[in-house]
Amino acid sequence: MNSDQPSGAGAQPREQPDPHGHGQRSDDRTNPQTPLPGDSAAAPEALAAEDLSHELPQRLADAEARAAENHDKFLRAHAEMDNIRRRAQEEVSRAHKFAIESFAESLLPVKDSLELALKTEAATVEAMREGVRATLRQFSSAFEKNRLIEIDPAGQKFDPNLHQAISVVPGGGATPPNHVVSVLQKGYTINDRVLRPALVTVAQA
Repeated sequence: MNSDQPSGAGAQPREQPDPHGHGQRSDDRTNPQTPLPGDSAAAPEALAAEDLSHELPQRLADAEARAAENHDKFLRAHAEMDNIRRRAQEEVSRAHKFAIESFAESLLPVKDSLELALKTEAATVEAMREGVRATLRQFSSAFEKNRLIEIDPAGQKFDPNLHQAISVVPGGGATPPNHVVSVLQKGYTINDRVLRPALVTVAQA
């Protein structure tokens, strides 16, 4: 009996190699589903690039919509500022034009009184004096209404912001040094601004 022959009925015939590769086992073949080296990193990047290419048009449209909205808001704000500036200029112009209107209106009764006094025939001196007093009261009322305040600083301390010293007299009398001795002409302020300083004489310091 030849020792080279397989013994027993259960012996399996030996596979012969196929020179064309048809006899290779399936686990030795290259699996077409298996990614090649380097494909594992390239695939996610390709997907991300594809997603980004789909998102870019929408992002661009959103950005353009926001830009258009902001531009519209800017134009509206600019137009509103122009309207506010124009109204302010108109109000300032009207204020300058009619600033004296209230004061002129308060002086009308004074003019009426003076004209009435001139029409009076054979008025006594006392009647004339009383008429002058009444007219002066009307003047004072008109001044107070328009915040035209009288400066009469007799006996007060000299204030160069409100008073103008015409002369300096020797001190030592009833008036303390650097105080107003007499008022030669009253001064006036209007809306807390000096319209005319009071002309005064001052006791020497």
